[in-house]
Amino acid sequence: MMSTAASAVTLQLHNGGDPGSLDPHKVSGDWENRVVGDYIEGLVTEDAGANAIPGQAESWEISEDGTVYTFHLRDDAMWTDGTPVTAGDFVFAFQRLMDPATASDYAYLQYPIKNAAAINSGEITDFDQLGVKAIDDKTVEITLEAPTPFFLDALTHYTAYPVPKHLVEEFGDAWTEMDHIVANGPYKIVEWLPGSYVHSVKNEDYYGAADVKIDEVYYHVLEDQAAALNRYRAGEFDILTDFPADQYSWMQENLPGEAHVEPFLGVYYYVINQEKAPFDDVRVREALSISILRDVIGPDILGTGELPAYGWVPPGTGNYVENAYAPEWASMSYEERVAKATELMTEAGYGPDNPLDLQLRYNTNDNHQRIAVAIAAMWEPIGVNVELFNSEVAVHYDALRAGDFEVGRAGWLLDYNDPSNTLDLLKTGVEQDGSMNWGNNYGRYSNEEFDALLAQASNEQDLVARGQMLADAEKIAMDEFAAIPIYWYVSKNVVKPYITGFEDNAKDIHRTRWLSKSE
Repeated sequence: MMSTAASAVTLQLHNGGDPGSLDPHKVSGDWENRVVGDYIEGLVTEDAGANAIPGQAESWEISEDGTVYTFHLRDDAMWTDGTPVTAGDFVFAFQRLMDPATASDYAYLQYPIKNAAAINSGEITDFDQLGVKAIDDKTVEITLEAPTPFFLDALTHYTAYPVPKHLVEEFGDAWTEMDHIVANGPYKIVEWLPGSYVHSVKNEDYYGAADVKIDEVYYHVLEDQAAALNRYRAGEFDILTDFPADQYSWMQENLPGEAHVEPFLGVYYYVINQEKAPFDDVRVREALSISILRDVIGPDILGTGELPAYGWVPPGTGNYVENAYAPEWASMSYEERVAKATELMTEAGYGPDNPLDLQLRYNTNDNHQRIAVAIAAMWEPIGVNVELFNSEVAVHYDALRAGDFEVGRAGWLLDYNDPSNTLDLLKTGVEQDGSMNWGNNYGRYSNEEFDALLAQASNEQDLVARGQMLADAEKIAMDEFAAIPIYWYVSKNVVKPYITGFEDNAKDIHRTRWLSKSE
């Protein structure tokens, strides 16, 4: 029975940015994932530790060669309008995801599925050739291009979520408007005030509803971290999903145990637009990268201990070689690196009388600004003048995707625990409708040998050999300064003592269904 409004257990969650969409094929950020992952559930979902567990599928079998997965849907899986969730919804969703017209930024995460890449690029136009079939209304069969050790983990990502076929066919992309939207997950969305919050309530028809303790959730839009912390202290928020790094010491002393700072799989980096001169010159990219003193950013600039990143694949990533990429220049003294960077800039035609003027873009955020100011100062000695430019998160990432930038801040959290998930960010774009779709390769880096190694690794069943191929690819990209990794992420949540069930994990994913609140 639904709780009355007076007795409802409400979670007030600080969610950061404003969702650009509620459609799992249209979203791209962790702030959107928190909302979408509460109201739609895929074949598999995450437990409190972000491990893959049965979701809409109660069981599955995998063929001996590892290429065919057969999923059995729950008999009671249904949308909140009373329509059953069927295998056809999943077939429709995967075909829609791969349809070039959908223009899903993260469609490539499901490229292990047979013919997915060819359909998404327009090479194959018959969507029925996609390796997702409905054996009957409650059985989904997925055939892969090759054995994929991380495939179940990849299916926890929102790109693998179903969409309600009956509503999308009737309303098109407008199916997520409040008059039409339905859910099959533990929550259903009842209100969305752009710029303010999304409001969800418990889905009483969800198969696990009896164990869901939070009755309603407000996902609050607020990118000002200092203001968010003030509201948390005032009791207006139960959980913060980020906080001003310079307040970490204060929180440790005044809010003991409430600040959760834990390593997780992600990289904070700058992209360099290699379609614009002089950033197509590897000497310039190298100079910009090696002159950044990464060691001070985590402990001094942020104050939360982020580890410096010199490679592209986060330490601890599964299915990989033991030792992360470490360039020789990382062991040079900072003075030697600045001297080398100055020499490279001189060779490229820049110096005191001809400085390089560049614009550094970042999305509005206290920590991003603090880092940008520090790095701009680090670039001054090598003859670089920096103009800082900030915008709200949706505008910022639109500019990156459009190539409307010179150097830009970005971040990547692994969607599944495998090195291919970060390395795929640097793959050459694919041609679609006469133009190149670069996906999330914002800097337009392209290297044939790198691409070939990733393709070879995707068909390699020996995990040790595959891991070495991916390590070789990482070295190629990093030696060419395809992008500038800056630090490995730590998750930064602040959780009230009366919230239970919140488990720190390597993905920093915390579905509301596992949380409880007792004041």
